Amino acid sequence: MPDRYKSVLLFGAPGAGKGTQGKILGRIPGFFHLACGDVFRSLDMTSDLGKEFLNYSSRGELVPDELTIQMWKQNMHAQTVLSLFKPKQDLLVLDGIPRNVGQAKALEKSLDVLRVIHLRCNDEGAMMMRMRRRALKENRIDDADERVIRNRFEVYHAETLPVLDFYPPAIVADIDAMGSPAQVFQRVLDIVVPVQDAHFNRPSTAAQ
Repeated sequence: MPDRYKSVLLFGAPGAGKGTQGKILGRIPGFFHLACGDVFRSLDMTSDLGKEFLNYSSRGELVPDELTIQMWKQNMHAQTVLSLFKPKQDLLVLDGIPRNVGQAKALEKSLDVLRVIHLRCNDEGAMMMRMRRRALKENRIDDADERVIRNRFEVYHAETLPVLDFYPPAIVADIDAMGSPAQVFQRVLDIVVPVQDAHFNRPSTAAQ
């Protein structure tokens, strides 16, 4: 890969609203949102990678980091070939990856991380309630189980939260995740708009 993708990472505990904020941001020209879940869902299950993925997911096991990164790279290549993602013009917004320090290290060759948005909420009870409501609304009854939700929080604290320390403190921005999606989005925009302006408002891309 000749150039690393200019990127913004969305981080936060389960229920913090990463997916919601990423989807809204991805609808704005100049931003391309990709969630790790989308990578898994778009996989061709008849391909070698797809079969390997099914091998783990069918047993309820986590997909190993190496395989996750491989699938992510394949997806990014496809998005670029199809011109859905234009690296020279778009800021890549990632959600759900890297999920641990090992993945963060593996992605260093592919990503030029300009900003890390940490959607923070000190009230885990409120986030658990948000997750339960969302699961019931989307008819995902298993995801509404309190034990399942608590386990997701434990995994987040043990594996994902340490990723924040992997990146320089100067690029990590803490944002209050509580409030309406529009209120939170306004806070996110305050952080990412200057990043987009600094890196993509150049004469060569302004006419695109």
